[in-house]
Amino acid sequence: MSEDQSLQAADPAGEPPEPVAEAPAEFAEAAAEATPLEQLGEQLILANRRAEENWDKLVRVQAEMENLRRRTEKEVTDSRKFALERFAKELLVVLDSLELGVQAAVGDSPEVAKLREGNELTLKQFLAVLDKFNVQPVDPQGQRFNPELHQAMAMQPTDEAEPNTVVKVFQKGYVLNDRLLRPAMVVIAQAVNQAPHLDETA
Repeated sequence: MSEDQSLQAADPAGEPPEPVAEAPAEFAEAAAEATPLEQLGEQLILANRRAEENWDKLVRVQAEMENLRRRTEKEVTDSRKFALERFAKELLVVLDSLELGVQAAVGDSPEVAKLREGNELTLKQFLAVLDKFNVQPVDPQGQRFNPELHQAMAMQPTDEAEPNTVVKVFQKGYVLNDRLLRPAMVVIAQAVNQAPHLDETA
C-alpha cells in the first residue's frame, strides 16, 4: 500500500490533516514588548536620579544665594554704621584741644571766666553732635583694666585701689557703634611691694 493510500485509510473522508496550532497572539506580543518595558524602567530610574541631582544643586544654589544676601546686607549695614569712622577720628583731635582749653582756663578774672564758659559750651555741643552719630567716650576711671578698650601707659603702686584697675586716665578713648576708634590711655594700679604685672586677660 502506498503512502497516499495509507493516509486515505487513516482518514476515510479524504480530508487533509489539521495544521499544528500556533501560540496565541497575546503571548507573542508580550514577548515582543518585554525589552521596551525594561528600557522604560531604566529610563525612569535614570530620570529620577537626574531629578535628585538637580534638586541637590538647586538646594545648594539657594543656600549660597542666601549666604550672599546675608553677607551683602551685613556689608551695607557696616558701611552705613562705620562710614564716619575716619572722619570721627579726625574730630577727636579737635575734641582733645577743646578739653585742654577748658582745663587751661583757670583764674577768677571775668575774661577767664567768659573764656571758660564759652569753651565749656562749645565742648558740650561738640559732644552732643558726636553722641548723635553714636560716638561714645571711654572714660574708665576706677574700672578694671580692659585691653580691648584701654592702653596701659604705666603702673602705679597703691593701696587705694585694687590691682589692675584704672587709677588715672591720661586721655579718654572713643568708640563708634561699639567699634573702637581710640583706646583710653590709662595708668593701672599695682599692689605695693609687687613686681609689675599687667593682667591683659581682665
